Amino acid sequence: MSSQPPAGIGTAYFPEPDVSPNGGRARPPGLPAAPLRALPRRRRPAVIALAVAMAGAGVLVSATLYQRADHQVPVVMVTARVPVGAVVTSADLTTARVLVPAGIHVIPARQLGQVSGETAAAALQPGTLLAPSDLTSAQPPGPGQQLVPVALKPSVLPATGLSAGDHVLIVPTPGDQGQAGTSASAPALTAPVPAVVAGVSNTAGSDGLDVVDLLVRSSAGPAVAAQASTGQFALIVTKRDG
Repeated sequence: MSSQPPAGIGTAYFPEPDVSPNGGRARPPGLPAAPLRALPRRRRPAVIALAVAMAGAGVLVSATLYQRADHQVPVVMVTARVPVGAVVTSADLTTARVLVPAGIHVIPARQLGQVSGETAAAALQPGTLLAPSDLTSAQPPGPGQQLVPVALKPSVLPATGLSAGDHVLIVPTPGDQGQAGTSASAPALTAPVPAVVAGVSNTAGSDGLDVVDLLVRSSAGPAVAAQASTGQFALIVTKRDG
């Protein structure tokens, strides 16, 4: 029996499907190409660091502008030196808008009129902000002190004068304010007494003497007054206020 196929009947041919180079099936003819998958973007550390730095700088600038624009407040500022114990006047003060850090106590500018006439509880320096603790309504002497006025010849005062707040020593002398001894009686003061100048008269009295108010401890007040009445004493400046 012949194995040849019957005449007139052709051989069936089934072509193998095309195979893509990477092992997958080839795209059928007529179909559009599939879009390629996007590769992930590589982020550079330097670019990230620069972006973070610029963002931080922007925050700092914004915070600074906010503070300058909204946190500046009008306050009372000192324009002249005011010794401790002296009366503060309007000429010693002004107002200014400043940025006040947290925890700093100041006096609002609207209270400028109330501050004038108060007493300086501490030495006030020009260009500083006035704080409530810098002022007091109490006049000297304070607790444990006595105020003793003493008369002095202008010739025995320092050439630069005396100012409220200066620290001095009251020294007994054998004579009338440095002159030769004029009294045989024992001096009321046996040792120098420290004192603080509370005030100085602006003009000499009819007797040509200047008056200086001295703050001394209460236990020394009577002896200082007795010594001052004799005129046999001198003042030595030990410290200038401010």
